[in-house]
Amino acid sequence: MAATASEAPPRAKKVRHEMEMFGDVRVDEYYWIRDDSRKDPEVLAHLAAENSYTDEVMSGEKELQDQLYAEMRGRIKEADVSVPLRKGAYYYYEKNLEGKEYIQHCRRRVPDEGSPLSVHDVMPTHSDAPPEYVILDENVKAQGHTYYRVGGYEVSPDNKLVAYAEDTKGNEIYTVYIIDAETGVPVEKPLVGVTSYFEWAGNSTLIYITMDEILREDKVWLHTLGTDQSADSCLYFEEDVKFSLSLTSSESKRYLFVSSSSKNTTFVFYLDVAKPEEGLKVLTSRTEGIATSSSHRGDHFFIERRSDECFNSEVLACPVDDVSNLVLLIPHRRNVKIQEIQLFRDHLVVYQREGGLPTVVVHRLPAVGHPLGSLEGGRSIDFIDPVYSVEASESQFSSNVLRFTYTSLKTPETVYDYDMDTGVSVVKKTKTVLGDFDSSKYVTERKWASADDGTQIPLSIVYKKDLVKLDGSDPLLLYGYGSYEACIDPYFKDTRLSLLDPGFIYTIAHIRGGGEMGREWYENGKYQKKKNTFTDFISAAEYLIEKKYCTKEKLCIHGRSAGGLLIGAVINMRPELFKAAVAGVPFVDVLTTMLDPTIPLTTSEWEEWGDPHEEEFYHCMKSYSPVDNVKAQDYPHLLVQGGLNDPRVGYFEPAKFVAKLRELKTDDNLLLFKCDLGAGHFSKSGRFEKLQEEAFTYAFIIKALDLLPSRGPA
Repeated sequence: MAATASEAPPRAKKVRHEMEMFGDVRVDEYYWIRDDSRKDPEVLAHLAAENSYTDEVMSGEKELQDQLYAEMRGRIKEADVSVPLRKGAYYYYEKNLEGKEYIQHCRRRVPDEGSPLSVHDVMPTHSDAPPEYVILDENVKAQGHTYYRVGGYEVSPDNKLVAYAEDTKGNEIYTVYIIDAETGVPVEKPLVGVTSYFEWAGNSTLIYITMDEILREDKVWLHTLGTDQSADSCLYFEEDVKFSLSLTSSESKRYLFVSSSSKNTTFVFYLDVAKPEEGLKVLTSRTEGIATSSSHRGDHFFIERRSDECFNSEVLACPVDDVSNLVLLIPHRRNVKIQEIQLFRDHLVVYQREGGLPTVVVHRLPAVGHPLGSLEGGRSIDFIDPVYSVEASESQFSSNVLRFTYTSLKTPETVYDYDMDTGVSVVKKTKTVLGDFDSSKYVTERKWASADDGTQIPLSIVYKKDLVKLDGSDPLLLYGYGSYEACIDPYFKDTRLSLLDPGFIYTIAHIRGGGEMGREWYENGKYQKKKNTFTDFISAAEYLIEKKYCTKEKLCIHGRSAGGLLIGAVINMRPELFKAAVAGVPFVDVLTTMLDPTIPLTTSEWEEWGDPHEEEFYHCMKSYSPVDNVKAQDYPHLLVQGGLNDPRVGYFEPAKFVAKLRELKTDDNLLLFKCDLGAGHFSKSGRFEKLQEEAFTYAFIIKALDLLPSRGPA
């Protein structure tokens, strides 16, 4: 399919820009596209021209986009309420209204505050129930903004105040407002230029984090309500450019934890919320290669610790008044990775991974004040699908009720309350999918592809039963990521039904560089082993073709961010293997970006990709960096997406990639670049706006795979 448009594709001008390192000279003729101000008229005109061309090429599919959007929106229960979370005297929940893009943050009083929480607890909503209070309506706050996101929302311990972080550009630089929870009226001037990391330390103190000029979280501040931000005291300044700060609260709400993390090392400070004036104290020391995270219960801190020897982590505890006196609770296991822990007054919940799947184990703890020791066994929670996702949810510390969210490729998001004493679980809510959706009509599978070195790569697959033929004629969308130890667990997405119902197969390749199979899985897909990520993905595609899930002519691939790097790398390496590709906010100019410490996030990424100021990493990075490896060859149909305000992957990376492809590629396949001029890394902010973006992407895939004009079974 040749690109068809009345206007020619945009051709970026060339301006020679030489970069030399280790005697190697690279020429980047599109370096000028980078404009840190995001205001250069020539750059904006070029991006606008790309958008105009993309709209022109896709104009023939406008009816298809509208149909897809209507399908997607038609599955949504637009007026809906989240599962309420009981916190003290109130139930807190979120609410969607018919036709509205954003949520309302609401609460109701608990009628009988003294009653213990159980899995059968239900918030009353009848006419005699306590009234609903809308604390914050994002729809009102979003008026006048093309982008709006609340990145943090915290209620004060006495339930009288609410602090929330607001981003109106997509650049992830927030303003924190503090309002009266009953009236919504601001109680003081907002805190500006901050991150979404903030927590209450008592009812009149807020702890928050700010960033430096390269958007690295580097300072922790203490703010006393009623004082000006300029008078806030800095509790800690992280000077090492490879480290960034984060802030969490213990489940007990008695301590805050400030973590300073690089990709390989994390150490932790704690702050007693009853004595914020005492500042931060060291909980775990700064030791290269050791990463810790912490929580609290009773008279002990609990610590999850990873090291070179205990690469899948272990769990320890120490007395609050003697943090060096550690006792081992759960030892390291080579085949079981501890993902995170969640503490309750009487229980410890361990979220872990085994065989590429998440598991949840509940341990009973000795009473507070009694000695802690090795925790044996524990009760495992059973899940039914062959591949699935399970995530921790906020729960009430003093109760025996664990709340978690379960989903699979065919199971909509389901919230459970689980009684940790009896093992009884109760479904609190399953996300409604309107229309004729029936999960029993879909098949989910776990398959394994062999990598070049024999490593078995897990694949998660879903398709519609009795529709897919599995003879090679079915279209398939293959998704991958493979970086940062991230686990891309299979989850339900109702928009995906617009591909599955006409006969698509959807597959996730859990490639090395991710964390699905444990810490070693990640380490075998980073630094000089990064190419394993790309060859694993190619092996997954070859497996799917060999087993007749699809053919090359029916295969589209998709990845975002570091997953966009994956897409850029594999279409350079094996362009003939794929019919089409979608690269969202792709990290494709790897070498140039990683050589420039003034670009946001670069310095903290050196422990992920390597520092190319060292020769071995320079040459390794150059060998796969997509922009540096574009060559004169045929490429698949390609849609590239970016965001002008993206602080994580500069818009100029995908823009330069597309410009170089236009110059060198030898085919007449589709090459489209869609740059959102009002959003950042996570695209549109409104729920219906996101659907329009998804509909556009799906329309491109359908067009590129020659599945037009029919919307019946593929």
